[in-house]
Amino acid sequence: MATASRRWFGGRDESRRADAQAAKDAAAAAFYELDTAQRDLRISMETIAAADGSPAARQAAEGFVALGQRIDQVSQVYIEAVDAHDLDRVDLEGSVAAQARQQLTRARDELVRVKGELDRFQQGLQPLLDKAETQLARVAPARERAKAALLAASDALDGVRAKGMRADDLAARLAALGPELTKLNQGAARHGVQETVQRADRILRDAEAVRAEAARLPERAAEVDRRLVSLRTRAQALRNRADRVDPVLSELRRRFSAACWQDLQHVPDQAVREVARAEEKLAEAGRARDGQRWAEVGALIEEVRAGLDATDEAVSAAQERLTRLEAVARDPRNEVRRTRFAIRDAQRLAMEGRTVPEPRHARPLDEAVARVERALAGLEGRHPDYWRFLQEMEGVRASVNRVVNDIRVERGHA
Repeated sequence: MATASRRWFGGRDESRRADAQAAKDAAAAAFYELDTAQRDLRISMETIAAADGSPAARQAAEGFVALGQRIDQVSQVYIEAVDAHDLDRVDLEGSVAAQARQQLTRARDELVRVKGELDRFQQGLQPLLDKAETQLARVAPARERAKAALLAASDALDGVRAKGMRADDLAARLAALGPELTKLNQGAARHGVQETVQRADRILRDAEAVRAEAARLPERAAEVDRRLVSLRTRAQALRNRADRVDPVLSELRRRFSAACWQDLQHVPDQAVREVARAEEKLAEAGRARDGQRWAEVGALIEEVRAGLDATDEAVSAAQERLTRLEAVARDPRNEVRRTRFAIRDAQRLAMEGRTVPEPRHARPLDEAVARVERALAGLEGRHPDYWRFLQEMEGVRASVNRVVNDIRVERGHA
C-alpha cells in the first residue's frame, strides 16, 4: 500500500515538472515574440526618425523609449524566473515545480500583455511609418541621380582634357563636391531624409553645371578667339578713324565759332591713347587665353569693348557735330519747325476736353515758345553759336516732352 502511494506521489511530481516545463516553453515563446516585435518596431522607429522631425514623430520616439523600459522590466522578470529554477533536476520537488510554473506563467502573462501594448503602439505608428517610407523612397533615386551627374561631369572633364584643355577651375569645383558625396553616402539615417535629398539635389545641380561648362569649353574657346580677333580689327580701324578727326576739327575751326568745337579738341589725342590701351589689354587677354584663364579673358574683353565703344562715340562725335552744324547753318528753320511742331502737339493735348489749360501745363509750354524765339534771335550776328542753338532746341523738346508725359499720366494714358 505504501509502495503504491509513493508511485502515486511520484507521478504527481512528474506532472508538476511537466506543467512547469510547459509554462517555461510558453514563456520562452512569448519572450521570443516580444523580442522579435521589439526589433521590428525599432527598425520602424529608425525609419521614422530618419524621415520625420515633426512633433508627432518626437512624441512617438518618447513613447518607444517608455515602452522599451516596460519591455526590459517584464523581460527581467522572465529571466529571473528561468534562472531561479532548474527544471531538469531529477530530484526537483513537486512543490518547487509548482512554484516555478506559477512564476513562469505570470512572466508569460506579463510578456503577452506588453506584447499587446507593443502591437497597439505599432498600429498607431502606421501613418507616420507610411509617410516616412514615402519620404525614404525619394532618397535612393536622388542619390543615384547625383552620382550619375558626378560621373558625367568627370567624363566631360576627361574629354576636354584629352583635347589639351586644362579646365582647372572646373576640376576644382568637381573636387569640392567630394565631401558632400561622402555625407550623401552616409545616408538618411544619419543626416535625415530632407537634408539628404537636398544634398543630392545640390550635388546634381553643381555637377550638371560643371558638365555643361566642360561641354561648352571648346566652343567657348573658339568664341573667345573670334572676339579677340574682332576687337583687334576694330581697334585698328578705330585708330585709322582717329587719324581723320584732325581734318574735321580744322573744318569746324574754320567755319564755326569756338563754342561749336572747343569741347572736341581732346578727341584725337584721347582716341590714340585709348586705342593703345585697348591693344595692350588685348595682348594681356591673349596671354590669359593661352593660359586658359577664361574668367580673366572675359573680364579683359569686356573692358576693351567698353573702352572702344566710348572711343568710337567720341570719334564719331566730331563728324556728327560737323554734319549737324552744316545743316543748321544752311537752314535753321528745320530745327525750329521740328521744335514748334512738338510744342503745338503738346498744346493740343493740354486743351483736350478743356476751355482753359492747366497753368502747370501752360506755363512751361509758353516758356518753350519764348525759348525758341530767343534761340532764333541768338543766331543773328557774324559768328552765331549754332551748337548752342541745337542744344537749346533739344532742351526745349525735352521740356515739352515732360509736359506731355505728365498730362498722360494724370489722364491715365501712360
